[in-house]
Amino acid sequence: MRQRLSLVLAGVASVAFLVGTSVAAPPPPAPAQDGPTYVYRVPAPLGQKAQDLLARGFDVLEQRDGDDLFVLGSKDVHAKLAEAGYTGTVESVMAPPLAELKTQGTGVKETYYGGYRTVKAHYAHLDQVAWRYPRLATLVDYGDSWRKTQGAGGHDLKAVCLTKRSPGDCRLTPDARKPRLFVSAQIHAREITTGDMAWRWIDHLTTGYGKDAEVTSLLDTTEIWVVPIANPDGVQIVQSGGDSPKLQRKNANYTNGPKECPTTQDPNAQIGIDLNRNFNAQWGDNGTSADPCSQVYRGPQADSEVETKAVEKLFRSLFPDKRGSGLNDPAAPDTRGMVVTMHAALNVVLLPWGYTTQPSPNDAKLRAMAKDMAQLAGGWEYGQPGELLYTAGGSIDDWVYGELGVPHYTWEIGNWQGDCAGFLPAYSCQDGHWAKVKPMLLYAARKAANPYGG
Repeated sequence: MRQRLSLVLAGVASVAFLVGTSVAAPPPPAPAQDGPTYVYRVPAPLGQKAQDLLARGFDVLEQRDGDDLFVLGSKDVHAKLAEAGYTGTVESVMAPPLAELKTQGTGVKETYYGGYRTVKAHYAHLDQVAWRYPRLATLVDYGDSWRKTQGAGGHDLKAVCLTKRSPGDCRLTPDARKPRLFVSAQIHAREITTGDMAWRWIDHLTTGYGKDAEVTSLLDTTEIWVVPIANPDGVQIVQSGGDSPKLQRKNANYTNGPKECPTTQDPNAQIGIDLNRNFNAQWGDNGTSADPCSQVYRGPQADSEVETKAVEKLFRSLFPDKRGSGLNDPAAPDTRGMVVTMHAALNVVLLPWGYTTQPSPNDAKLRAMAKDMAQLAGGWEYGQPGELLYTAGGSIDDWVYGELGVPHYTWEIGNWQGDCAGFLPAYSCQDGHWAKVKPMLLYAARKAANPYGG
């Protein structure tokens, strides 16, 4: 039986709702992350060998080449792999980050690393869109980041709803008149391509309305929800590296372990909780860690993080529950909506279940849509995580589909080979990524009205 939250959704009188706050000591500064970072190629076939690699706490990238996985870490990780019974060869070396944030521009034009927008710029962009397109855009403050709940800086958690507004549109109620597509980026902070894709998607819709026939039709009939930065505290750490961004994956909550995870034993370890292992869906299963410094640290319990609880509450306010309580219960045929979470970097479309290689009860329809999207991207692979990478519990994929029945897809944008590879491609690479992602987003938006039908 699937686990359910005990959260109670209060009636919402406006488009903003907040999570509770408490006061704690200020967080430590961003982790040091000294020295170069290596990408190791590690033989780890699908199955137990791959799962053991994750269970040992290595920073396993969402990338596979045949029987090989890839591990990120310092030069010391080579010896640690050998101690654990794995062989690792250096695939590439990344330069160490700079000591301080170096940005260019201000407000909506504030960038780092050659053009990537800071958290401040993303939020200024949302404000600008709402001001320029008041008949299309509704901003929603759906919670606070961990640092903000501690009175230590931090950020609001923000979404934008885009549609040709009529009475009742963009309200936080699951019985909406229009179907909804929900798109989220940078839940893993270091995957900076995804935030740029969200920015471009917002602009494509707002500037195209009334000019582009497909965009106009979509916004007349569909609500498009976008969270451009799902992990703003983590992104703030990433951008603090300036022209050599820090590779922070997790949020900034350090209270469950050492205040500064980087040590002489593992200089690349991090503070924080992996938000994509913290959801109340097979939490604590394969592909997660109980080590607070691990890149896949799942947190002390399911839904421990304010960012996780806030987005789950937002999902419940946007989509009705259309699936039974059993793991083998399919979603109802009349389910509406689509959810896409963008990650980097593998050029694959992933579908539920993520915690097991067993197919979900809606596998045929989910797989058919994944195939369509993969073809639109130019021939990406598609399938369950356990078919292409490894299994992992506590993911947003399994929570959205498992709790609500709504189709959820993870798009891994990019790859680990070539000039535009990895987490930190040159900003000029984003035009090529956008050419693949735009038709996928348009497809997902069209499918939101009747994803399991036809």
